[in-house]
Amino acid sequence: MYEDFKTLLARREGPVVRIHFNNPDAGNAVDGTFLDEMTTVLDAVADDPGVRVVVLSGAGDDFCLGGDRREFADLAGRDPGGTGIRTLGVKARRVCDALATSHAVTIARLHGGVIGAGLGIALFCDLRVGADTSRYRLPELALGLPAVWGGALPRLLSEAGTARIRELILTGDTFDAEAAAAISVLQKVVPESELDAVVTGWIKPVVRRSPAALRVTKAALNAYAAGTRMADATLLESDLLAAVVAARHAERG
Repeated sequence: MYEDFKTLLARREGPVVRIHFNNPDAGNAVDGTFLDEMTTVLDAVADDPGVRVVVLSGAGDDFCLGGDRREFADLAGRDPGGTGIRTLGVKARRVCDALATSHAVTIARLHGGVIGAGLGIALFCDLRVGADTSRYRLPELALGLPAVWGGALPRLLSEAGTARIRELILTGDTFDAEAAAAISVLQKVVPESELDAVVTGWIKPVVRRSPAALRVTKAALNAYAAGTRMADATLLESDLLAAVVAARHAERG
């Protein structure tokens, strides 16, 4: 299903599906509605073998400023036991898994702020290009939350390296595009005016590849980069997140 949603615009242009985060007044925040709509579009992609490339981009000044803090607070207030937070975590995992396992090559076109959950979503894309003015941050710990969301932590560790990611999570420091490229969070850094040219340059060769060879190659890359499912601690993330949010709510009375 490629249409206009509340938080997204989705368009199929030949073999390319473009998903444009379209809630700029909220910094394209990740909330339950956003995750449901992303799932709808990515499910449609999964059922559409003609799609070869998926491109993610954001409206307004920022790609995505992370999770919706008001929604977190509301869910914790209405359900201190954490059921709502747990459900949100499961939705996040579903979206990230769909991006990681898509038969299509996924591209993140990044500008402005790429924060928290926004960075997590981008990391599950195969290719990532950032504007030279873009900025990145992992603020969860500074907000009193564990850095567990959608299975992004092992992806971060695999892509960028344990020592540097440990520092960025513990300090919550903002880092720029050049620093992001140095740790492989980005594959390319260009002026914002050149982002579309880079995306187009990636799309052109991909759509000429054998669909079967591309699908198998992506599956192999994912398999070699990941641990076994039995040892995959990210399966516990929604429960861990819910437990911490419930504990924080209890601490605050």
